[in-house]
Amino acid sequence: MKLKQLVVSIENSPVRLYQVTAALGDAGINLRALNLVDTGAFGQLRLLVSDIAKARRILMELQLPAFVNEVVAALIPDVPKSLANVLKPLSDAGVYATSMYAFTGFANDKAVMIFRFSDNDRAIELLKENGLTILDSEAFGILESER
Repeated sequence: MKLKQLVVSIENSPVRLYQVTAALGDAGINLRALNLVDTGAFGQLRLLVSDIAKARRILMELQLPAFVNEVVAALIPDVPKSLANVLKPLSDAGVYATSMYAFTGFANDKAVMIFRFSDNDRAIELLKENGLTILDSEAFGILESER
């Protein structure tokens, strides 16, 4: 139940993010979620996209090497302190988030948290034990391999 996420470094310039998103869109690739973090002259762009292999090829054509890592998407209640309540049993088990981002609007009263954990498999077990729904690639409409 892990998702494949693309990670690419892009220059912090007025046009680079536009170029990346336009090229992916022109290729028919839908952005499912994204996060951009400023790291100085470059930013780290994390993407969940509708077609991983095709998006990676497009990025390579733009001379932007992208690597793939695995993340966990969990539905959590969209109420105060829910993230802390989700993280507590993970912390107690020695599992921590190395990166994360969120979006709302996926379901009426839920938010989606995208996590990369120190141990994704153990995190999935703990999240499920605590009653959370883990979303898979089908829930996001993500094609993870070549057709």
